[in-house]
Amino acid sequence: SVFKLHLFEQCCLPLTPCWNRSIAEWLPDFSRCCAHVILVQVNPGETFTITTEDGHIQCIQGPAHVPMMSPNGSMPPIFVPPGYVSQVVEENGVRKVVVLPHSAEFHPSMHPPPHPPPHVPHYMHHHHALLPHPPHPVYPPVPGTGELPPQFIHQHPPPHVFQEQGERAGSAEIQEESFCSVCGLGHLSSAGSSFSCFQSAVLSWNLPVSSQNGESHSHSPAAFTFEVAISNSGKNGKFKSVYVGEELTITLPDLRPATDYHARVSATSSSIKESVSELVSFTTESCEPDCPAAPKLINRTKNSLSLQWKSSNDNGSKITNFLLEWDEGKNGPFKECYYGHLKQYKLTKLSPSTKYSLRLAAKNDIGMSGFSETVTYYTAGMVPPAPPPPVLVEAGVTWLALQWSPPSGVSSEDSLTYTLDVEEEGSGYGFQPQYNGDELSCTLRNLRRSTSYKFRLFAYNSEGKSSPSEVVEHSTNPDKPGPPSKPSAKGKIHSHSVKPPKDNGGSDIVKYFLEISEAVIGSKWDTIYSGSQREHVCDHLKPGTSYRMRVHCVSRGGESQASDILTVTTSAVPPGPCPTPCLAGKAKPKEITLQWGPPPVDGGSDITEYVIEMANSEQEERRQVYQGAAPECTVSNLLPGRAYCFWLRAANRVGFGPHSDRAEISTAPGPPDQCCKPAITCKNATCVAVSWESPACNGAEISEYRLEWGQVEGSMHVIYTGPCQSYEVKGLTPATTYYCRVQAVNMAGVGLFGETGVVTTPASVPAAVSALQLLEEDQMEVSLPLSTCLAIQWEEPCCHGAEITGYNIEYGEKQLVTVGRNTSHILENLLPDTLYRVRIQAINSFGVGPFSHSIKAKTKPLPPDPPHLECVVFSYQSLKLKWGEGPSRALITNPTQFNLQMEDRFGRFVTVYSGPCHTYKVQRLSESTTYYFKIQAYNDAGEGEFSDVYAFTTTKSPPASLKAPKANQLEENTYEITWEPLQPMKGDSIVYILQLAAGREFDQVYKGPETSFRLTGLQTNCEYRIRVCAGRQSQDAAGSQELYGPYSPSAVFSSQKQELESQCAAVPTELADSKKTLHEERFIAIVLLCGFAVVAILFAVVIQYFVIK
Repeated sequence: SVFKLHLFEQCCLPLTPCWNRSIAEWLPDFSRCCAHVILVQVNPGETFTITTEDGHIQCIQGPAHVPMMSPNGSMPPIFVPPGYVSQVVEENGVRKVVVLPHSAEFHPSMHPPPHPPPHVPHYMHHHHALLPHPPHPVYPPVPGTGELPPQFIHQHPPPHVFQEQGERAGSAEIQEESFCSVCGLGHLSSAGSSFSCFQSAVLSWNLPVSSQNGESHSHSPAAFTFEVAISNSGKNGKFKSVYVGEELTITLPDLRPATDYHARVSATSSSIKESVSELVSFTTESCEPDCPAAPKLINRTKNSLSLQWKSSNDNGSKITNFLLEWDEGKNGPFKECYYGHLKQYKLTKLSPSTKYSLRLAAKNDIGMSGFSETVTYYTAGMVPPAPPPPVLVEAGVTWLALQWSPPSGVSSEDSLTYTLDVEEEGSGYGFQPQYNGDELSCTLRNLRRSTSYKFRLFAYNSEGKSSPSEVVEHSTNPDKPGPPSKPSAKGKIHSHSVKPPKDNGGSDIVKYFLEISEAVIGSKWDTIYSGSQREHVCDHLKPGTSYRMRVHCVSRGGESQASDILTVTTSAVPPGPCPTPCLAGKAKPKEITLQWGPPPVDGGSDITEYVIEMANSEQEERRQVYQGAAPECTVSNLLPGRAYCFWLRAANRVGFGPHSDRAEISTAPGPPDQCCKPAITCKNATCVAVSWESPACNGAEISEYRLEWGQVEGSMHVIYTGPCQSYEVKGLTPATTYYCRVQAVNMAGVGLFGETGVVTTPASVPAAVSALQLLEEDQMEVSLPLSTCLAIQWEEPCCHGAEITGYNIEYGEKQLVTVGRNTSHILENLLPDTLYRVRIQAINSFGVGPFSHSIKAKTKPLPPDPPHLECVVFSYQSLKLKWGEGPSRALITNPTQFNLQMEDRFGRFVTVYSGPCHTYKVQRLSESTTYYFKIQAYNDAGEGEFSDVYAFTTTKSPPASLKAPKANQLEENTYEITWEPLQPMKGDSIVYILQLAAGREFDQVYKGPETSFRLTGLQTNCEYRIRVCAGRQSQDAAGSQELYGPYSPSAVFSSQKQELESQCAAVPTELADSKKTLHEERFIAIVLLCGFAVVAILFAVVIQYFVIK
């Protein structure tokens, strides 16, 4: 083809054909990106002529479907022959331009041509930038000529009509729908959809044309305002205005795919009233589906996700498949995981607690939609790990603020809830839940002041409950103390009076001021009394402290100077109570280290010593355990896990102060005390019951006991560990001494072993025989008939305190044999080839012991009888012998073997075959000779007897094959035939048979001892074949016998006249040529066979590689 065809997927190419005389010029509009393929259908016997881009004319004979689209998007001109009409038809979404002969079905009068203005603008080529790069060409199916629908969109008038109309049919724009003229101010061509694709269409129209005095007048485009209205609810539906302006071409965006639209345009101007065009109908093409909604999760497990989705709008083409993609849980690029028509899919073999991202797309016959929104789903996982313990943020008197963090390894997107359990110290209720929620902090209120609380945290998810966190302990703060008790006076009170001054200054003293100051402080004076009295009691003074005092007075004349300073020292008193002693470091099981501070009140004298008193309880008598000046001491020789009470008091030079409050301190738990000697009771000869008493636990509950057991006192091993105080030791050996001891264990450690207990089990029946075996034939000292005897051997078992006196042997059907103290025995009178179960038990004075394990022993079968021997094939140099019933080849499972012997020339029988086969061929024998044989059978039971002697005789050998005979012509039709002679065979004479063949069959012409024969009466110019064989004549008891050998190769000769000797001489040459030709034919046949084999092998390789794989 001289122009190329481009197909744009799933779009339509509306045509704008412009007729000029007899040329139909097709003008496609490429305002949009895509186009349908438009086909011109040419019927049989018709010719379709087009003008290519290079100006040449090309004729196409019908029938044909011509795709009309050039590389640049323009359509070549179409020459319609006279008497033909073209029409545009649409079938299955494919539009065709059909050129048909003018017939009665087309009536030009019913469709008058429009009256276009004389100045219709020529088609303008669009810029190539508007044309997208075409995809790969796809040719839609084209209906056959006989499949055209009867309706058509528009019928063009025949060419001669256009020629008659001349300028009146100058240029009319033909669209998908027929248009009509609008009467009034002028003519307005109907709006036409010059292009529609998916969701947009291009509408264009011509200017209105007005007629005055029979002439058409055009107007300027700027003089008109156009309004375009469209409807998608039918011709009588509601129209919506979509454009108002002065342009002649608009693009309608955002249209629905696969939807019928109806459009009309109206024109208004200042000089012409409104003109409305006829309706133009167009259908938007189907396109790919809308983006579907994201898939929804309907079920999930630890390693699967079940998804479901709904179809989106198919946009006019049924959705055929869905494409589901995922990121494989790697947060990487998306990959296909499902492609099919189902609306649900199950992803399997996933990882637990893993995030997977998915998206969905739909596909129809037009193409693939965009992908939905990406959704993320998680597979079910495990219960969360144990969270970290809660941390104290802030503590109050009655509240605690705690916070915690999520468990490690849990994604921040996982939804977790937490449960906080609280245990109050000393409450006895254990852990109680106090908070349940998804927050990472909480504040607990209404708690007790200065109280310790234990906390643990659980995490929950949809899978279940985690393990608890570590237990932590937090305490509330103490409250401020209450008011102290009423103070009391301490020490002696001394009163001092102040004398009035000798000089009162002329006026009475009004007030005295008493000031005091500690000697240590210095110049700081405090007024402790002011008044008219001259005596004051100074209280609240510190014992053993020096004070300075002075007095000054006031009168009406003013304030006097201070008196002399008086120094006073208060008396010392015993010190006050000491603080409670506390534990220094960690308590030990047998000692406690105490420390303390000095008393708050030292009584005005330095502390000289401290005294510590101790008692087991507050009611018991106290005893002094320490006296000294150091503020700490270590109390030793205590018992582990005991609570002791301690009191402290201090002393100065005056004396001892009061005791401190009681301090109750416990020693650390220690290992349990040593256990007592266990009590042992024998229940029977193999079972002993051991029990023991529980020792002192020393502050920690005994968790388990360990019982050591053994036959040697210094080498015992633990046989029991547990909380029980008794244990039964089973499986002991009777008449055996055993040793045992017990040890207690608690959380503080392991106590010492107690005293060792000794027990001896009583005597009992012997133990079971452990080693019982069957003696093989090579282990026996004396040969035994193994078909009826079994020899067994065993080891003597433990006697269990009583000497073994004998044994019971059980075999067969519970047959019992009692023997002495021997350790071997022979079971006799058994059945041959029989399986026996044998077991043994020992006997002593207490009874019989248990049976040993059973062993299986089988007696050997009796030696087999010799089979019958016969000769099945006789030959002059071999004899094939057969015996018994069985296969000719050896079987591995056949236990019976045979020994075939033959007599040699010295009269001795020698073995010629030994094996399991039932046939044997004796070769290299002499002809007509008698041979003697005998046979023997043997198996595991032994060798059987030899059979009687059998005699078999070889046959006589036939004569050897002769060479081809020779033919010598003596006279015309007379030939002398000669052949080589054979020597007599062992005295037997030789006779010959000569055969002659003129056709296919041979006839005997001579039999006798001679080595030549004369043939006469042969036909002239006839080809003959001759062959000869030798026979052996012998005499025996049955009479005369003849034994013939094979025939010699055939010799060929022809009977001819004497004058044709030269030609007869050429016969061997012709025979040689015929043989050469025969060899060549055989070689060609071999070559052809090899060629066929090679071709067959190549075909097999091709099928294997391209078809099967």
